[in-house]
Amino acid sequence: MKIGFLKKTGSWRDVADAARTTIRLDAGVKEPSSKWKKTILLAEHSPVRKLCFNWKWLDLPYWVSVHFVRHKFGIEHFVSTQRSDRTGIDRDSSRQDAAVMHECFANAQAVMFISRRRLCSQASPETREAWKAVVSEIAKIEPELAECCVPECVYRGFCPEFRSCGFCGTPAYEKAVEKYRKV
Repeated sequence: MKIGFLKKTGSWRDVADAARTTIRLDAGVKEPSSKWKKTILLAEHSPVRKLCFNWKWLDLPYWVSVHFVRHKFGIEHFVSTQRSDRTGIDRDSSRQDAAVMHECFANAQAVMFISRRRLCSQASPETREAWKAVVSEIAKIEPELAECCVPECVYRGFCPEFRSCGFCGTPAYEKAVEKYRKV
C-alpha cells in the first residue's frame, strides 16, 4: 500500500497560540519544545486539532478502504469511485480487493485515535500495514505525534478487546507503554 503524498497544514506555533488563548494569554514568540509538544499531544487538548495532515493511498484494497472510512471524527475521506457509469466497468463484477485511491485530511487528534484502532493486532494485517505507512510518513516530519500513535492497549494500559492477542503484560508491551508515557 503505497502513500502518494503526505502534507502537513498548521504549525506548532498555531497550536501553542491556541493553547495560550485558552488560558487568556496573548500569542507567544517562543517555539514550543519537543517536551511541550508531547505533553499537549498526550493530554489531547483541543489546540492539537490545529495540526492537520493530508495523505493519499494510491493502491488501497477496497475492503481496507472501508475500514478507514468508518473513522468519521476529525477526518475527511475522498475515495475513488467504483460506479459503473463513471468507470465503464461493471461494479458488480469488481472484486473487493480492487485497488482504490483513498485520500484523507485529518487533524492530529484523529490521527492518534485512528492509531489506537488500526495499530491493534486485532485489526487486519493489511489495515495495520496501510496505517503504519501513514504513521511512518508522519514520523519524518512530526516525531512527537508519531510517538503518540499507539494501539489501544498501550493508550489505556490494558486490552479492551473481547479476545486479547496476548501482547499486554509482555516485556515488549511494558517497553511500549514506557516509551509512550515518556515526556
